Order: sequence, then structure tokens, then C-alpha cells
Amino acid sequence: MGLLVIVTVLWAFSFSLIGEFLSGNVDSDFAVLTRVTLAALMFLPFTLWRGIPRPLIMGIMLCGALQFGVTYALMYRSFSMLTVPEVLLFTIFTPLYVTLIDDALNRRFSPRALIAAAIATLGAAVIRYDGLSQDYLTGFIILQVANITFAAGQVGYKHLMQRWPVEIPPWRTFGHFFIGALVIALPSFLIFGNTQLLPDNALHWGILAWLGVVASGAGLYLWNRGACDVDAGTLAVMNNALVPAGLVVNLAIWGHDEPVLPLLIGGSIIALSLWVNSRFKRRPLSRPQIQ
Repeated sequence: MGLLVIVTVLWAFSFSLIGEFLSGNVDSDFAVLTRVTLAALMFLPFTLWRGIPRPLIMGIMLCGALQFGVTYALMYRSFSMLTVPEVLLFTIFTPLYVTLIDDALNRRFSPRALIAAAIATLGAAVIRYDGLSQDYLTGFIILQVANITFAAGQVGYKHLMQRWPVEIPPWRTFGHFFIGALVIALPSFLIFGNTQLLPDNALHWGILAWLGVVASGAGLYLWNRGACDVDAGTLAVMNNALVPAGLVVNLAIWGHDEPVLPLLIGGSIIALSLWVNSRFKRRPLSRPQIQ
């Protein structure tokens, strides 16, 4: 779980940088395309094409298209229909989709993971609930599709690595992930991008470079590798750990006026969900000892 914690802290700072410096100043489609391109350039020189099962390559590309390409394209669209608090609130359902998709792929039902995800969702709701507007149904549906694709991408990658084990290091195949994301990000910019909102100073370019190489390149790789090392319940809970982490960054660095009491209560509920998941984790049956 250590990798997931590291990336959670990393992404908490990333969201602050986007909100403070890029939002409203740099076209969102261009920002996504830049992040995907830089992350791809980071991995492509080391990416192998031969000696790897074709279903594995295509599967990794699909995971990248879903988890990075489709998710970000839809999420940015939702901002035109929802307020920022609504967007944050509606992303808390991702853990439920993680557990449901994982159960579907394994052809089972795990109430422990679903309960832990539901508790984590409640904790994030306590932190982020700030009232709802009347006209939010379309934005809600779009954002739920984004949540589903993000969940499907990370769970799908985990299952791909389990089904198609290869002898080469995982980072030698992760370039295919960003190629899949590029298939979505490039047409999205060409169709919806606003060329009047391109970066116009060194600060914007520097933040985009950091987001592309560190947050997207290293971050998504480490997150997906961490997802391979934990069960579905823990992965689901960690998807909502970013909410309190992001608010702590806002409080500590940017000095934003966030309500402290909901942060403490919601963070405690999310911590409780981790305990519930580990406390009731299915234990392997022990073999009877020969007397």
C-alpha cells in the first residue's frame, strides 16, 4: 500500500497546482494532451514491442485510454455543468465502482470490499458535501462515466498483470498505457481545444512539465503498480484518500478556508474503512496438522 500512499500525497499537490495556476488560464484539453505526451515520451524509449503477448499490449493500451484519456476528457467536460464542490462530491463513488468491477472480473461478490468502499465514500461525502444545485443531472451522469472508466482502468491493469505474467520489468511495457491515452487526448484537443488559452509564461509550462513527468508519468505508473499489490477493498479506499489529502495541502500551503471539523471526521471515517477492510480480510484456510 506504500506506493498508493506516496502517489496520493503526490496527486494532492498536483490538484492544488492545477486549481491555483492552470484552471481558467490554460485550455484543459491542451493540459491533458501535454501531460499524456510528456508521460509517453518518458516511457517510450524503454518500451518493448516484441516478445510481449499482443493481448497484453492491447489491454494496457485500453487501460490507458480509459483511466487517463476518457476519464480526464469527461471530467473536464463536467466542470461546465457542475460547480467545483459538486464535481468533488460526485467523484467519491469511484471506490464502489472499483469493488464492483473487480468482483465482476473475478465472477464473485465480496461484501467486505464493498462495505469498506461504502464507508470510504461516506467519509469523503462528509468532507466534501457543500450543497447541490438543481441542474446537475447531466453533469452527474458524465462524471459517473468518468469514475467508472478510471476504476476500470486501474482494476483492468491489475488483472492484466495477473493473467499475462511476463519476465520483463513492468516499466518496459507501461509506454503502451500512454499510447492508449494519447489516442483519446489528441482528438479531444483537436475537436474541443481552445487555442486562445495556451500557456503563455514559464510558470504554466513548468507546472505542465511537472504534471506530465511526475504526476502523470511516475504517478500513474506507481499507482497502477501499487494497485497490483493490494486487494480490491484497499484499492477502493485509497481512491478516496485523495480528498482529505488534497484539503490538507490547501490548508497548509495555500491557506484556503476549508472547514476543519468535516475534514477530521471524514478523514477518520476513511481510516476506519481501511481498518474494516484489513480486519475482515478473507483468511486462507489452514491445513489440518497430521497428528
